[in-house]
Amino acid sequence: MFHLLWLVPAIPFASAALLMIFGPRMDRRTAAFLGCGSIGLSAIISILITWRFLALPPAGGSYTQHLWTWMSVAGFQPGISLYLDALSVIMMLVVTFVSFFIHVYSVEYMEGDEGFSRFFAYMNLFVASMIVLLLADNLLLLYLGWEGVGVCSYLLIGFWYTDPKNGLAAQKAFIVTRVGDTAMALGLFLLFHQLGTLTIQPLMHAAQMQWPHGSIYATAAGLLLLGGACGKSAQLPLQTWLPDAMAGPTPTSALIHAATMVTAGVYLIARTHVLFTLAPTAQFAVAVVGAVTLVAAGFAALVQDDIKRILAYSTVSQIGYMFLGLGVGAWTAAIFHFMTHAFFKALLFLASGMVITSMHHEQNIFKMGGLRKHLRLAYWAFVIGGSSLAGLPLITAGFYSKGLILWGALSSPVGSTTLWFFGAVGVFMTALYTFRLIFITFHGECHHPPSHKTGWLMGVPVVVLSALSIVGGFVELPSYLGNHPWFTNFLQSALPATAEGHAAMGEMGAEGLVILTVFLGLGAAWYFFLVRRDISESLAAKGLGRLLHRWWYTDWGMDWLYDRLFVRPVNWISRTNKSDAVDLIYTGTAALTRAGWGSLSLTETGRVRWYAAALVLGTVIFVLIVALI
Repeated sequence: MFHLLWLVPAIPFASAALLMIFGPRMDRRTAAFLGCGSIGLSAIISILITWRFLALPPAGGSYTQHLWTWMSVAGFQPGISLYLDALSVIMMLVVTFVSFFIHVYSVEYMEGDEGFSRFFAYMNLFVASMIVLLLADNLLLLYLGWEGVGVCSYLLIGFWYTDPKNGLAAQKAFIVTRVGDTAMALGLFLLFHQLGTLTIQPLMHAAQMQWPHGSIYATAAGLLLLGGACGKSAQLPLQTWLPDAMAGPTPTSALIHAATMVTAGVYLIARTHVLFTLAPTAQFAVAVVGAVTLVAAGFAALVQDDIKRILAYSTVSQIGYMFLGLGVGAWTAAIFHFMTHAFFKALLFLASGMVITSMHHEQNIFKMGGLRKHLRLAYWAFVIGGSSLAGLPLITAGFYSKGLILWGALSSPVGSTTLWFFGAVGVFMTALYTFRLIFITFHGECHHPPSHKTGWLMGVPVVVLSALSIVGGFVELPSYLGNHPWFTNFLQSALPATAEGHAAMGEMGAEGLVILTVFLGLGAAWYFFLVRRDISESLAAKGLGRLLHRWWYTDWGMDWLYDRLFVRPVNWISRTNKSDAVDLIYTGTAALTRAGWGSLSLTETGRVRWYAAALVLGTVIFVLIVALI
């Protein structure tokens, strides 16, 4: 069964190629069948491989499929090879399964769009690139998939390219993530120069053997890889592209946030965890970046009025939780949260798409209200997905995964009370902005009734993801609920278990405080945005509240800061340095060419006898030169 592994990325690649070449001449039914069927087939193969992995794991807990040698340069021979272990099994299964339902949803959502086949070509290529990233056995092939998802995100964010704003959002995503990609490329150069290989498992083994704990090389490599992860996963200070990425179609947003792109950074750090355990400074930096990002994004989400931007900032915040888990050594907890987050975030984006299409593509939540009576499926999807996002106790998947990360932040030897406190503040903010979104959108008076209801192609994926957002957390119960650590046990062959340190309170006590925080956030949202909405509006309109509202609304002024630190200086230099020495080479070449053309044009007199004489004279001169030399 493992020999079918290459088909998981190959089938979406083939489908993308067919759609790119023949898509404009295909009918919509054929394009939809190719787009959805390819991802569905990859999902089926992933399920079969996972079943085989569970029933009879490969020797050593991993399987490598070498397809061919990519290149051979001075002994460097990276292969097109796929590596399967417990970590890549989980990631592959979640990506293909969630992506399939997003594709099914897209068939109805994109109905009538002139770029229908082009959309599915980009989506298939996106999923295929992500699978290559996850299954690559060497960092160079991983980097190929890494850049592939970057290109696809550019194509999909700017899908409706006739609107200049969409093109600018796509360019912003591409340029900002390139900053992180440059850092990652430097990290790969450093690793290869010092250790002589980029094949991941031998590389990790060589790092353990050659670099001592706290090695400057391990620290530098870890920080450079963290830079790459921050770019792709939209963490501080490279998070500014993700909210603007909402310019793309809603299924694209669901794919970027739930199954591809932003989780790539989490996977990279988890896959290279050996480097980070050798470099405590880099690992602590991962935790700090995650802790600060999850709180900052929570405040930004609290004041947004666009339904998709609220969800975008919530993704930034939840990826911050994953980084926090990785930074404190709660490796399996971070991957567990990746899985549950994929379920409830895909659900929330697909449900938001149902709302948007029903409201004539209106995305401002303050122009909605009272929709629970008209869009019941979307409403309950938001309640379930939002509850899981907020971590509503016992009955949602998000509660279990987020709880494990927070417990790791408190009890791990590299964790601290401060990191746990940041996580707890994030819990409060998540509950507050999530239920603010639900109460404003679905409760109160209905000022603009929806125009139509969505069909079963959009409804079935929402129902399936709603179920997974509830039961998906039951694979890993906390110790005080029976301690059924199936997920941790499954990943133990690929990732180390979370080290237990000393905490001032037990797991149940710490979880109790988090539960209280969730209900405090929910209660505050109920009071300020449902019962006494006038209070919240008054706070946002006056004095300090108005200033903070504007500051958080603009993502803490990050775009303003970057515009003045980087964009304007570069523009100024380009304007004032038009005639630099390098340009003189090109302008001089052009001037010389024009002068030569002008001189030769003088010989064009139209007199045939002079042309013949010049030809004879030239021939004589040429013969004399040859004879004399």
